[in-house]
Amino acid sequence: MAIIRQYIAPLLVLLVFLVALVAVSARIFLPADMAAPAPIEETGVILPATSVDFFTFSK
Repeated sequence: MAIIRQYIAPLLVLLVFLVALVAVSARIFLPADMAAPAPIEETGVILPATSVDFFTFSK
């Protein structure tokens, strides 16, 4: 159990940190138009039909 606490857990934390660092740093190498956040388009909201809605619409 001490091996997991002393070696494996810190290694996992370090690997997660390095993966996050690479993912964030990758934006430097992207073209300028791809590094920007994606545009948000207005869309209608689609709600799932419930049994109450089904009986309301079937009349």
